[in-house]
Amino acid sequence: MCEDPATAAPPAPWPAAYPERYAVVDVETTGLARDDRIISAAVYRLDARGEVEDHWYTQVNPERDPGPVWIHGLTSEALEGAPLFAEIAEEFSARLAGRVLVAHNAVFDWSMIAREYARAQREAPVRRRLCTIALAKELDLPLANHKLETLAAHFGVVQRRAHHALDDARVLAEAFRPSLHAAARAGVRLPLLECRALTEWSAAPTIGRQSPGGRGGYGSGSWRPARKRPACPYPNPGRYEEGGRLKQGMRVAFSGDTSVDRELLEDRAVEAGLHVATSLSRVTSLLVTNDPGSGTSKTLKARQFGTPVIDEAAFGQLLRDVEPAGALPAPRSATRNR
Repeated sequence: MCEDPATAAPPAPWPAAYPERYAVVDVETTGLARDDRIISAAVYRLDARGEVEDHWYTQVNPERDPGPVWIHGLTSEALEGAPLFAEIAEEFSARLAGRVLVAHNAVFDWSMIAREYARAQREAPVRRRLCTIALAKELDLPLANHKLETLAAHFGVVQRRAHHALDDARVLAEAFRPSLHAAARAGVRLPLLECRALTEWSAAPTIGRQSPGGRGGYGSGSWRPARKRPACPYPNPGRYEEGGRLKQGMRVAFSGDTSVDRELLEDRAVEAGLHVATSLSRVTSLLVTNDPGSGTSKTLKARQFGTPVIDEAAFGQLLRDVEPAGALPAPRSATRNR
């Protein structure tokens, strides 16, 4: 029986706390480390309810080798005549200004963008970001994993050119719209995080470190984020068990050099709901290091305490499927008022 439109319940009001504008972004890069560069970027501008306003795409000359051409398809010859990032920074800013940056694994896209702006001695006009992986988890979507292609398939979005910035941004924009509406209907608070610009960038190599892959002439660079991470809201569930999953609240420590920038790895861990520990103790759940045989204080303590140790690549795989914590404990004030 069809419902009479005259007597049908009105749709729930749009959450007043939701942002008014979004910029869905995808960047392709020469790699994942701090000295890697953006080689293409795309932005889909959306209104408050996720409807597309316009889109923009550009290639970028990275002033170095383009990295994994077999993934992104952009050769040195193709990028030779492309503008430098400093030359497209103003247009990029116009696309981002006043909007929430939306990306799939947003901490990566934001970190690459922030470093490019810092190199150009400018500041990206972005103050908040939203990760579509975090939103999918908030919505408890029945996904086998949190790859972009899996999210797209869930919403029936067809991807035409994977790892092409413009098509990836289009796919994400089309998948974000129904996610946004699902969140609005359920009254879900969007997982918005603050974006802090880098305070400086130096092209000089960092003493004692090599750029990943033995690339010469570019330096690993250095940067300082002007921010303090919030405390992890989840209780520590204990140690990581080999072959198992990470669980929100686990205390993770890092030791030694990493191919992916350490700050980026730590941000990914925090966004997944893990507690990043600056030191190692008996309650540390896991140590991540690419050199477990080194004599650093953390590796020595890990052997002493029997703390599980895995390398960076294994940690990256585990981050894709972190087990949610149980229900958060009620605030003390709420407990007292019962």
